[in-house]
Amino acid sequence: MSAKLKEFLQRWLINTAAVLVAAYIVPGIHYDTRTALVAATLVLGILNAVLRPLLLLISLPVLVLTLGLFFFVINALLLYFVGQVVKGFHVDTFWSAFWGGLIISFISLVLNSLTGSGNARVRVQRGVAPPPPNRHDDGGGPIIDV
Repeated sequence: MSAKLKEFLQRWLINTAAVLVAAYIVPGIHYDTRTALVAATLVLGILNAVLRPLLLLISLPVLVLTLGLFFFVINALLLYFVGQVVKGFHVDTFWSAFWGGLIISFISLVLNSLTGSGNARVRVQRGVAPPPPNRHDDGGGPIIDV
């Protein structure tokens, strides 16, 4: 199995677990069969890869004005759209999609950073900080060392 396929399957599994948790926690998100859940996470992953960058670009002024909070609205719209497209996966209201999107984002972030898959934005590292590099100055310039 290639490394890219393994990473894709790992991220898809993490996304499926996150949507499953959201379906149990958030009233208004539910699925009829496990196949519908897996199909919904596949469609959500494709939409996140293809449509989300375009939506972020289009809504950039609103994202700046809201200090990035509009990002959660984009997540909710994508999840709500998946609920409309995939038969057997249901998202009843926008607010269900909003809270579900928050839970999915949080769980995906935690699991991706713990497993090291994808381009996780948070990295947990234990150990002693490396010493600063040795600097050899010639003493010829105004250097302020704090």
